[in-house]
Amino acid sequence: MKRRKLLGGHSDSRRAVSLFMGSLGFLALVACSESTAPTAISVPIKAAATLMPAREPLATSKPISEPDASSKTQPVPTADNTPTLSVPAVTSTVVERSTSTPSAGSDPQPEPALQIAATVPDPAKETLSQPVLKAFPLPAGSRPHDVAPAIDGGVWYTAQGSGELGWLNPESGETRHTQLGAGSRPHGVIVGPDGAPWVTDSGLNAIVRVDPESLRVDVFPLPPDRPNVNLNTPTFDNDGVLWFTGQGGVYGRLDPATGEMEVFDAPRGRGPYGIAASPNGDVYYASLAGSYVGRIDPKTGEATVLDPPTPNQGARRVWPDSQGRIWVSEWNAGKVAVYDPSEETWREWKLPGSAPRAYAVYVDELDMVWLSDFGANSVVRFDPESEEFEVFDLPSNPSNVRQILGRDGEVWLPESAADQLVRIRY
Repeated sequence: MKRRKLLGGHSDSRRAVSLFMGSLGFLALVACSESTAPTAISVPIKAAATLMPAREPLATSKPISEPDASSKTQPVPTADNTPTLSVPAVTSTVVERSTSTPSAGSDPQPEPALQIAATVPDPAKETLSQPVLKAFPLPAGSRPHDVAPAIDGGVWYTAQGSGELGWLNPESGETRHTQLGAGSRPHGVIVGPDGAPWVTDSGLNAIVRVDPESLRVDVFPLPPDRPNVNLNTPTFDNDGVLWFTGQGGVYGRLDPATGEMEVFDAPRGRGPYGIAASPNGDVYYASLAGSYVGRIDPKTGEATVLDPPTPNQGARRVWPDSQGRIWVSEWNAGKVAVYDPSEETWREWKLPGSAPRAYAVYVDELDMVWLSDFGANSVVRFDPESEEFEVFDLPSNPSNVRQILGRDGEVWLPESAADQLVRIRY
């Protein structure tokens, strides 16, 4: 296991070194089951989008639980603050190899969005010998839950604490918030084939689409007989259909072309959380309360239960790699697991540390597996070939990274407890 200590964190023992190295890094950077057809409710939110400069980092950060819909804190502009740049330092251990086991299957009218240059690093202009971290403070009270890199080079994020969809300009650190509606409590966000962000909003009990240019808000409510399903995460399959989960015990699909929505009861009831589509078109979700992975047939909507080897492991999120294998973060067990559909086998690895809690999982374009560990307040990168972990200390404590997403050369992490986003370039 390699441990990278990221400068810019809050460790007292490293504060002087962190400030010195962070300053150097900044100067260097400057120098160089019922079927229904719900109607989309178009909501032109008056003065819904507000452009705000980056704020000063919070002096302290306290642990939070998931914000209630009743507690809404409106973000306010604060003094300009240049995003923090820091270079990580690592330790590495080969973890014990596990054995393969067979699966148990079956069972607002605002101004248009700002256009910015793509933020993906150009290899001809810069060479990075090790991953580099930068933190981007958000308006206070945002409580970002999920992130999704935008096609214009920005980054969308669900501001769950204020009931808004946020957008960050990584070049300037400025943010813009779009109100989603009274009672909104957005959870997941993904960019669809149309280039727009789509949101699962548990407060509205609806799927929400925001036009990336006009910022018009379209709301697709769930059927009346499916109230309070606690919507969680969205994904798009190969046919452009949006699939979603609800921890109340459902999963479902919405066809953006027709507005048709269908909701299914999940096996074992409560629990569906993270969801992702595999390269072959199948859709997989993780059931936190049910401790299983569900494989959805996109044509029939039927879900097959896949049980990881560890009982009551608390499967929380899933993500496919380029080979179609499904990687799973196991919250209760503190492990990362992989399911190979071609062989119907499982493998698991325990995360480093004494009490890991694996929350988010994401596989990058190099097939490296990224996970957030609440137990160690860190993010780890796992190499499936060497079976080694690298541990990256996060800049805030606590950080509470609940989801990870990225684009080539970088991963994005929402620190929900610290009101900021973190980017790691590699």
